[in-house]
Amino acid sequence: MKVTRVSSDEEGGSHFEDLDVPLEPSGYGSLSQLVPAAGVYFRETPVGGALDFHNAPRRQFIVNLSGCVEIETTDGEKRQLRAGDIMLADDVTGRGHITRDIEGPRRSLFLPLPEDFDIRPWQARDRG
Repeated sequence: MKVTRVSSDEEGGSHFEDLDVPLEPSGYGSLSQLVPAAGVYFRETPVGGALDFHNAPRRQFIVNLSGCVEIETTDGEKRQLRAGDIMLADDVTGRGHITRDIEGPRRSLFLPLPEDFDIRPWQARDRG
């Protein structure tokens, strides 16, 4: 399963990375290992809403339920995330990213993660 990660580099810039969440066969479909989360926030934002460069307030998954958001990193790359897309907001330091709600209203879930959550088993994948 694909997760788009936004993270900070040592110079404070932000960048995208595509991750694959490992799934194992289960009694019904495939299932990941348990990912610890501290709760859930529900958010609705209007079309045309925007946040200039900002950091994620915490490490968190953002699951888009409806609408479309455009995320821009400091290197100028932009990605649109639609219903069903998942982002790992991992740029809690540095200059952060820009968020633009381009279709909406956008409804999303925010799932805070422990600071020590290890994504190393989730191998980055080529964008090709």
